Amino acid sequence: MEVQLKARRIGGSLGIIIPLEIARKERIVDNDTLKVKIKKTSDLSFMFGKGKNIKKSAKQIMREIDEGEYG
Repeated sequence: MEVQLKARRIGGSLGIIIPLEIARKERIVDNDTLKVKIKKTSDLSFMFGKGKNIKKSAKQIMREIDEGEYG
């Protein structure tokens, strides 16, 4: 099963929390040994809110690009 989880600080370490629904479905119980494959997904959260000060519409910006006013 593949599931996307977030790493969280637990004391001086990072850990992941397996949702109870998944633990039940996979019959994972306390003290089970698990094999985990780690693959970081793209995180674009740093981009949120960056465009809030843009005063022009996307259509207007695209028109200016087409007319050669950018670049």
